[in-house]
Amino acid sequence: MLPEHVVAINKQRIELEDLDMARAKGPKRPTRDEFELEELGERLVEAQQEELMIKLIVWNWDQPVIGKITKMDSRTKSVHIEFKGETTKVHFLDIMKVQNSD
Repeated sequence: MLPEHVVAINKQRIELEDLDMARAKGPKRPTRDEFELEELGERLVEAQQEELMIKLIVWNWDQPVIGKITKMDSRTKSVHIEFKGETTKVHFLDIMKVQNSD
């Protein structure tokens, strides 16, 4: 084999490995601009202060999360939702939509 062939084969192998790694990670979270994230944060703060029952649409989760916000942890960037004595932690960036629970 010529040295050029070895280089080309190695390059192709690395590209295929990178492609496999990207597929293994799964779908990427949609990106949102600063305005959307700020508005989402404001709705969460309001819901916590007023102790409202809310429904969160969470990225890559099959079911929405329903309950009251008990804690917003800035260190872990998670929102703690309690419903019927059970607490669910949701990462802030995974929250796609905040709705009033009807």
